[in-house]
Amino acid sequence: MTQAKITLREVTKETFRPIAKLSVADDQKNFVAPNAFSIAEASFEDEAWYRAIYADDTPIGFAMLFEDFEKAEYGLWRFMIDKEHQGKGYGRAALQLVIDRIKAHPKATKMDLHVVPENAGAIKLYTSMGFKPTGKVEWGEDQYELVFSDQ
Repeated sequence: MTQAKITLREVTKETFRPIAKLSVADDQKNFVAPNAFSIAEASFEDEAWYRAIYADDTPIGFAMLFEDFEKAEYGLWRFMIDKEHQGKGYGRAALQLVIDRIKAHPKATKMDLHVVPENAGAIKLYTSMGFKPTGKVEWGEDQYELVFSDQ
């Protein structure tokens, strides 16, 4: 669906404001923290890895991962596509880049994520990419897991 090249790029001093200004639709705001908050939170978490999502040279989203190399635990902590860029296939392409990053870790056998149960759009995306519900609930969010069958 998407013809733009989707990339994950480091957030820099020069790109922070455009990334911080990205936002989901009003009816999605209870599903994900604002990017500025996520970037601030990541500065206090050793296991956090985050990147801006770009379509060609336009910032369109944000992803933050949890990577604990010692325990070989990996997860998608935050993921958002700006309201103006949803429905174009960008989220699917960006999520695949995230999955590929985690799968590249030698000890990685799976990754997880948590999603607000009312976030039907995200659940549809995650399940279409192979994530399955674990039945666990943390912080009021349902846990999903993707097991890497080729590892």
